[in-house]
Amino acid sequence: MKTRHIDDSIEIERYELFAEPTYHFNLELERRDFFKLLGGGLVLVFTLDALAQESGRQDGEAGRRGQGSSGPKEIGGWLHIAEDGSITAYTGKVEFGQNIRTSLSQVVAEELRVPIGSIRLTMGDTDLTPFDMGTFGSRTTPTMAPQLRKAAAAAREALIDLAAEQWKVDRAALVVNDGKVTNERAKQSIDFGKLTKGQKLLKVISDNTPTTPPDQWKITGKSVTKVDGRSFVTGKHRYTSDTKLPEMMFGRVVRPSAFNASVVSVDSSEAEAMPGVKVVRDGGFIGVAAPSAQAAARAASAIKAEWKTEPQPSGKELYDYLRKQAAESPRANVTGSLADGLNQATKKIEQTYTVSYIAHAPLETRAAVAEWNKGKLTVWVGTQRPFGVRGELAEAFRIPEDRIRVIVPDTGSGYGGKHTGDVAIEAARLAQAAGRPVKLLWTREEEFTWAYHRPGGVIDVSSGVRDDGTITAWEFHNYNSGSAGIQHRYDFPNQKIVFHQSKSPLRQGSYRGLAATANHFAREVHIDELAHTVKIDPLEFRLKNLKDERMKAVLNAAAKTFGWGKGKSTKNTGYGIAAGFEKGGYVAACAEVSVDRTTGKIQLVRVVEAFECGAVLNPDQLKNQIEGSIVMGIGGALFEAIDFDNGKILNPRFSRYRVPRFSDVPVIEAVLVDRKDLPSAGAGETPIVGLAPAVGNAIFDATGIRLRSLPMAPNGLKA
Repeated sequence: MKTRHIDDSIEIERYELFAEPTYHFNLELERRDFFKLLGGGLVLVFTLDALAQESGRQDGEAGRRGQGSSGPKEIGGWLHIAEDGSITAYTGKVEFGQNIRTSLSQVVAEELRVPIGSIRLTMGDTDLTPFDMGTFGSRTTPTMAPQLRKAAAAAREALIDLAAEQWKVDRAALVVNDGKVTNERAKQSIDFGKLTKGQKLLKVISDNTPTTPPDQWKITGKSVTKVDGRSFVTGKHRYTSDTKLPEMMFGRVVRPSAFNASVVSVDSSEAEAMPGVKVVRDGGFIGVAAPSAQAAARAASAIKAEWKTEPQPSGKELYDYLRKQAAESPRANVTGSLADGLNQATKKIEQTYTVSYIAHAPLETRAAVAEWNKGKLTVWVGTQRPFGVRGELAEAFRIPEDRIRVIVPDTGSGYGGKHTGDVAIEAARLAQAAGRPVKLLWTREEEFTWAYHRPGGVIDVSSGVRDDGTITAWEFHNYNSGSAGIQHRYDFPNQKIVFHQSKSPLRQGSYRGLAATANHFAREVHIDELAHTVKIDPLEFRLKNLKDERMKAVLNAAAKTFGWGKGKSTKNTGYGIAAGFEKGGYVAACAEVSVDRTTGKIQLVRVVEAFECGAVLNPDQLKNQIEGSIVMGIGGALFEAIDFDNGKILNPRFSRYRVPRFSDVPVIEAVLVDRKDLPSAGAGETPIVGLAPAVGNAIFDATGIRLRSLPMAPNGLKA
């Protein structure tokens, strides 16, 4: 699969970020039904490439996948000030637990000199918000925050211009504060709304628009109260799964017996005889719409489908399979000469590290409500890519994108798992057949089975080191799990780094941190192995092989807070350290573990993590992201793994799939290294990458046992 550039600063593997769509409908409608669906008037049928060209902002594959765009140049595309003075900001980004609504509101409030409570943020609505590629890759803070900051600053300057023109005074005499423009000399003020009169601000946002420097921030950079926080705590807040429409029906999909199965025969007579049930059969898609969720479940169970399957790999043979299926022409990053580096080394190490598939396990399973009305399709869906899902819907139903509206209510977590529009397409197909709105909620078993997974992978590392701790050679091969985080900040003079694309037996796609978690695990555990080989303290060893001052800073900050180098509390205690860089952020983690040598139980006791992502917009929010990443990372580090055999998931429910519990959570200390002199980077992903290697290194320190597979100890060390 090809790589593609999503902007000038980030490159992502296609398969790693976006799983492929699952449906290509036949849509064999009667001609009269087709025109009834679209309504009266002239019908124009476009090819997808024609649609992409017509949109003026998408092309080829990018158009079909909802990528590529230049946002509005005018203030009004990002910000609106109503006649009553209320302020609305617009962004195609979505809120799925990262609390980005608060930090984005902060930057707008900062530039307009108004309280944060004055800002209303409209998010993820393809009819109302500017095109956005999606909420992924930790790109909201480094890309959307500056964009909204500039728009708000431009609006502030435009308001000053309007007031200066109205009062016929020098704009230099005017100030903006608390929703008003004031001429302090003349003791006169005018509200924003009276200046704009509710009209759209058409002034172009200039690259030279002055924004507030960090040392003058009064709202940004502070730990403000979460926007709508009370609604979240009381349960008043509504998510995608809470969406209700008049006359709404409920959907259910009949799933295949295994992955890649094809339907042989279907007997739906029993379901069709049930009151109010509509059965839909379109190619390999079989589903029902019914008056209630319970009725839909009964109808789906009543359908007798026969499937044809072919033999498929099992989890036990995964790693050999990935090697054998690897692409023939991998891309390599080569510096210096490996042969020279190995000749200079006094000790050499070769090791293999493996990573299992894991599930996203979001709190809210995939959910969508679809409605067709006068030829237009509207879908309320929990997705990280509203415009991408709109493109998938257009492709699935062969209609122009301007006939489709995707609305994303706040979503109960995604972790990179809600990029695709599967549930939106399914709900829309059922609603199309039923002639009424249809809500579709995936069951937990569907979520585990039919959603895509974080890629499994094999990583081979070989290296050479001198007795003084200088790493002279570094060779790193990743099979399948991905290239994110495969590069590093260490000073290796001779190295070869390769990502080998492979054929995956399971559907795979983006996960928090992408492959950076796998690559950091292999690299930081191997670094630890080198340090112990030459008998040098792991922190000292890392600092010796680093020139990057930002990496050194987080390592020293984490070590200082943790108390690195002090004696152990008990003989069963181990300490581990790891560091990393990803998506503009630097992270270092120190972990303390306790191992029961009788039972083999591993208990994570304490984690200290230092993080630097440039200027901090909201300290409490950033700490929440770090703490959440650490807790989530515990699962992948110690026990989360998808078990599969011959096209079937064997542990598709929480009773069989172990996620972190309250008893697994250690004492967590987040150390913020705030660099007001640097642009802000995202924090949703990078903090997860340091946890697994730090824990693995701590386990070795406690036991002398080196664990090189994720998860490291699903059943403890005695299993």
